[in-house]
Amino acid sequence: MAQKPAIPKGTRDFLPNEVAKRSYLFESIKTVFKRYGFAPIETPSFELSSTLMGKYGDEGDRLIFRILNSGEKMRKADLEALAADNLPKFASSLAEKALRYDLTVPFARFVVQHQNELNFPFKRYQIQPVWRADRPQHGRYQEFFQCDADVVGSDSLLCEVEFVQIFDDVLTHLNIPSFTIKINNRKILSGIAEVCGESDRIVEMTVAIDKLDKIGEEGVLNELEQKGLSSTAIEKIKPLFQFSGSNLEKLQLMRTYLAQSEVGMKGIEELEYVINNIDNMGLKRADLEFDLTLARGLNYYTGAIFEVKANNVNMGSICGGGRYDDLTGLFGLKGLSGVGISFGADRIYDVMTELDLFPSSVTKGLKVLFLHFGEAEVAKCLTLARSLRENNIDCEVYPSGAKIQKQMKYANDRAVQYVVLLGEEELKSETLILKNMSTGEQEVIDYKAFNTKITEL
Repeated sequence: MAQKPAIPKGTRDFLPNEVAKRSYLFESIKTVFKRYGFAPIETPSFELSSTLMGKYGDEGDRLIFRILNSGEKMRKADLEALAADNLPKFASSLAEKALRYDLTVPFARFVVQHQNELNFPFKRYQIQPVWRADRPQHGRYQEFFQCDADVVGSDSLLCEVEFVQIFDDVLTHLNIPSFTIKINNRKILSGIAEVCGESDRIVEMTVAIDKLDKIGEEGVLNELEQKGLSSTAIEKIKPLFQFSGSNLEKLQLMRTYLAQSEVGMKGIEELEYVINNIDNMGLKRADLEFDLTLARGLNYYTGAIFEVKANNVNMGSICGGGRYDDLTGLFGLKGLSGVGISFGADRIYDVMTELDLFPSSVTKGLKVLFLHFGEAEVAKCLTLARSLRENNIDCEVYPSGAKIQKQMKYANDRAVQYVVLLGEEELKSETLILKNMSTGEQEVIDYKAFNTKITEL
């Protein structure tokens, strides 16, 4: 019995029209990145497990796809770790490599490894797939593309200002009708932990707060209690969920709340700089919102953090990012500040599909199809097709002498724009019939005028 074809959950095949839309999406993002001076790089789809593990927190580590060692390397499995029930160590001995979880940690490795070949500040963009062993659901896949831009070697807050503009430029170009750029600062979150007397619990606290949209205020407070935060700390955190007003009003409230925290006040100062500069310049379509509960649970963020959501669409965040001053230090290069953002291309694709935002021109079919009337006629069609291709016009010659009805059905199924009919009579008169498949109109054209006519269409 033949095997039933299937693909793993959380992955997708893409048909030609879908690939055309995705290419449009990637090119749109790439165009804006280049406009702001970012240069492209690529890194391998898999890294050493040691490069990735421990960089994303416990929850992130559990979502990393490990690659099982092969051949003789299997003999190196740490059976003592298995016997001692040290499953993480045993798993590491079985899998020395892993699929990349994101593009940021591999980029930090890249920067350290190639530091003598780069000019700083270094601005890079990268559009490649990543993999996460997450539970597949709407808008969440196990294989998906990220479109990242990062600056390393500068601690200037102008980088953060620029990234807010890039969010706005890209999503406005893609015609997303309404979206919100949420911004916070991990220093503010550190200040909150300090004021609550839980400075050493910043990771547990931010992981819980970051789930506010998913589990609600009560769920966050329950998780904080389960993680062992004191009742006093939880009482001090509760009012934060009720903070409201304009960005500047919320900043003023936080100044009072964090008055005794030096690191918290530094975060407010940095955030205010970004917000004021954006207010002075204005944004095309985005709303910029200071969201105190935005935490982005990744361990490596140290300053500004971003998240973007499309309004009135049932979808999680479509973009994110932040500053990660200490990330390259994990690979031995200290004192190199970095900040970056990522566009979730697959989620943006789903939003654009749901809202029917892709331009019709993106999925226009083949420009010209030459029908097959016989070998002598096809020989001339091949010559004409070659000339069109040299002028960057996409075309195709139908490969066999099937019935004309079948060839025309093929043209309709492929959404062909123009069909060329070149039969025995046309061959003798050195003409062809050009049919517009949208209107049904036909026109007799001389061979010599054909290229010019098609180019004009």
